[in-house]
Amino acid sequence: MASRADRFVAKLKKFYGTLPAPPSDAFTLFVWEILSNHSSDKKRSAAMAALKKHGALTVDGMWNCPPRKIEESVALAGPYVAQRVQALKKGVEAFRRNPELSSDIRRPHREAMRALKGIPLMGGEGSGYRMLLFPGGQAVLPMDARFARVATRLGYGQRDDVNFAKTAKSVRLAIARETRDSVGAYRELYIHFEHHGGAICTESDPKCDECPLVKDCPFAQSQHLR
Repeated sequence: MASRADRFVAKLKKFYGTLPAPPSDAFTLFVWEILSNHSSDKKRSAAMAALKKHGALTVDGMWNCPPRKIEESVALAGPYVAQRVQALKKGVEAFRRNPELSSDIRRPHREAMRALKGIPLMGGEGSGYRMLLFPGGQAVLPMDARFARVATRLGYGQRDDVNFAKTAKSVRLAIARETRDSVGAYRELYIHFEHHGGAICTESDPKCDECPLVKDCPFAQSQHLR
C-alpha cells in the first residue's frame, strides 16, 4: 500500500509534470550549488549551459578554462560573481587534491560528510545531503527551508523557528516512519517537495487554493478555519 508520502509525490507529479533533478555527478552538483545561491532556476541554467559550452563542468575542464570565460559564464547566474568564482576555485582545488571524492561520498554517512569538508557550501543540511543523495546514491534526505516548510505543513515533524537542526531531525524521523527507506523514494520526495515549496507552498502568501495537496494538508485546513 502506498504511503502518504508516495501519494503526495504522485499528486505533485500529476500537477507539475516532469521536474528536473539536481546533477548526479559530484563536481557538476558542486558547481550547481555555487550557482544556485541568490539566483533563479532560469539564471542558474543559463550559467551552467555557458560553463558546459566552455567544457568547464569537469574538474580538469574548469581548471584549464580561461578565467575570463568562467567569469562571464558565472555572471549569468546573477550577483556575487567574485564570490562565486572564488568558491569554484576553492572547490576545483579540493576535487583535485582528492580524486577519490566521488567514491568517498558513497562511504558511511559520517565519513562521507567528512570528505566534503573544505569544499564551499558542502557542509550543510541541504547541500551536503544533496551530494550524498544524488551523486552519492545514499538514502538521506536533504533539508532546506522549502522542503522543511512543505513537510511540516503536511504534518511531518515539528517546526522549530530557533533551531533548524531540530526541525530537520524531526522531519527526517517522521518521514522515515512511513516511507520507503530508499534512494529512489527520497530523491522523488525531495525533488517534488522542494519545487512545491518554491512554487505554491511559499513562506508568505501560500497559494493553498491552487495546491493539489490541500485536502490532506493540516496547515491549509487551519488557514481555512481562520
